[in-house]
Amino acid sequence: MTALKAVLAGRAVSRIGYGALQLERLHDRREEAVALLRRAVELGVDHVDTAEFYGFGFVNDVIREVLRDQDGLLVVTKVGAAPDPGGPLPLRLAQRPEQLRAAVEDNLRGLGVERLPVVNLRRLDSGPGLRPEGDQIVDLDDQLAMMTALRDEGKIGAIGLGSVTADGLRRALPAGIVCVQNAYSLVSRDDEDMLALCAAEGIAWVPFFPLGGAFPGLPKVTDEPAVHAVAESLGVTPAQVGLAWLLHHAPNVLLIPGTADAGHLAANWAAAEIRLDAAALTALDAVESRSGELPIG
Repeated sequence: MTALKAVLAGRAVSRIGYGALQLERLHDRREEAVALLRRAVELGVDHVDTAEFYGFGFVNDVIREVLRDQDGLLVVTKVGAAPDPGGPLPLRLAQRPEQLRAAVEDNLRGLGVERLPVVNLRRLDSGPGLRPEGDQIVDLDDQLAMMTALRDEGKIGAIGLGSVTADGLRRALPAGIVCVQNAYSLVSRDDEDMLALCAAEGIAWVPFFPLGGAFPGLPKVTDEPAVHAVAESLGVTPAQVGLAWLLHHAPNVLLIPGTADAGHLAANWAAAEIRLDAAALTALDAVESRSGELPIG
């Protein structure tokens, strides 16, 4: 397998980080949430994915506490949505340039920092999720102009993209994109060409829904017989096989699996140590890829 480090925003980081969304499940047990994040750092996690709208600010507040005592933790946040506690979904789109700036300011306050190392612009042009309508249909160039202005002002360090098309990524390359977050897994490989483009450009590929199945109608990696067969042969879980396949598949893949359980946290981290031989990779690569294009909401 490739090395256990990859580059994100010019920095070598562990290939498995932590997606902090699930910390909101511990909203009423804040001390447990802080302890879980500290445990992630103890294991070796050095990059965390978050957003101010996760848990309506709770998640960033937990990260802020851990950051006080932890040097070297790279925090990656995102903009393009805002909390909507009274809505049918807990968030609403916030794609307009002035909303992107407001979201950056919210993340700065929530995390208690003067600069956000990496900020992902979640476009919502592809993959499962909400789709922009009305005044939320915003030209990518207008958004990138705001993001680069925020970078020039020193409020953000680097720009990433999320739920973006290949054409959108190509248009954005001159802005200096450091990572792409798209839905991608063993069972949903629509973006294979974009993954290759990112590898060629030195851009980190940070898949969300790395095991698929986050919403009804999406295929699940852990439902695949081939995945179960490999897991049984290695004495590991099907979920670990799904994560290990991603790490083997391309050297620029960085994972941010999320959990609110310390046992699952350790299992996710251990996936980096799983070695898949040629026979296992051949069996897994043969799994059918199905589209992840599923509008939600």
